[in-house]
Amino acid sequence: MADADRGAAGTVRVVLADDQALLRAGIGTILSAHPRIEVVGEAGTGAEAVDLVRTTRPDVVCMDVQMPDMDGLEATRRIVADPAVDAAVVVLTTFNREDYLLEALQAGAVGYLLKTSRPEQLTEAVLSAAAGDALLAPEVTRAVIERAVAERAATAPAASAPPARPASPGPLTPLTEREAEVLGLVARGLSNDEIAAELVVSRATVKTHVSAVLAKLGLRDRVQAVVWAHEHGAVG
Repeated sequence: MADADRGAAGTVRVVLADDQALLRAGIGTILSAHPRIEVVGEAGTGAEAVDLVRTTRPDVVCMDVQMPDMDGLEATRRIVADPAVDAAVVVLTTFNREDYLLEALQAGAVGYLLKTSRPEQLTEAVLSAAAGDALLAPEVTRAVIERAVAERAATAPAASAPPARPASPGPLTPLTEREAEVLGLVARGLSNDEIAAELVVSRATVKTHVSAVLAKLGLRDRVQAVVWAHEHGAVG
């Protein structure tokens, strides 16, 4: 999704899906306060969200999980699978549950935030999703790491000794020093904008480094990068 597709001002169009009107109003107020974000519609059920996305063509959908008629996970699957729709889905929920998180990611969501997140985290998640980045809440990131590491330990041969964990990626990995630094910051749950501020570089430079890290390590996405970093002691 390029900024050109959102008009000259680069406005990010958002649909809110939550069965509680009061929460929708609060989320809408937070997002609308940002000059680049416009809330273009609200839905109270998953089915309404699917229909609304087809008619309004937003850039991002903020999706609750538990809703009547159709839950947010099924709605996410349908939105992501619709070839006529080009919207990124950010799941926004009260549930810090790894089963919901993993199902949301499998359904195609690019972000997973808790409703206890700070307003600026919500805004950053929407802007990141619109720019093609993934963003998980730090609490959720920890859940992904713990589950992935536990699953790998359970499937490892019992007789084999666990591999040594280096303090940093080191010379045996194909990463440059700056790429390893970026990987460590990704593992801490920082978004591209936050990494750019930390390293005093442009956002485009960060995206280039993240793409290089994924390609060199043979990883699918940022979630896998987080797990890899924690397993290899490469957390910044």
